[in-house]
Amino acid sequence: MLNALRRSKDRKHTAACLNQALVARAREPVFFLTLGVQDTLDGRFDLVALHAWLVLSRLTAAGATALSQAFVDTVFITFDEALRELGAGDIGIGKRLKKLAKAFYGRMRAYGEAKDEAAMEAALIRNLYRGANEPSAKVLARYVLRAKAHLAASDLENGELDFGPLPDEE
Repeated sequence: MLNALRRSKDRKHTAACLNQALVARAREPVFFLTLGVQDTLDGRFDLVALHAWLVLSRLTAAGATALSQAFVDTVFITFDEALRELGAGDIGIGKRLKKLAKAFYGRMRAYGEAKDEAAMEAALIRNLYRGANEPSAKVLARYVLRAKAHLAASDLENGELDFGPLPDEE
């Protein structure tokens, strides 16, 4: 019983570490200043969702189901906290989180279905760039696929998260 509680606590801690690293990467200025992502709530949400997809893809490949769930829980706790900081109250928070969840899982599906650079670019244009033909989408698609490959060597189950070089460092 105590070991199960300890494992749960460890998973929550690991998930929090992964989420913290993910948020730090998603806030990198290169995405906004160089790659044309809008520095808005939507743009920031989309970058978090994109990087969360990368993490979840790796955790799924590793068969880390419990850690995957703890990670998603942590991501949504972060969304909840952000909405509350923006003034959302208890009454409206549920509807907003439901809307975010729908958008989040829609993006998970879209990115998961993108099997090559062209498909990833199309998914990014549709979701991250809101249908605008952004020339930087190709660079971002290349970054995403490289980050996914780079994450294969990361020990996420021990909280080690390394997306590899930023797009401007490639």
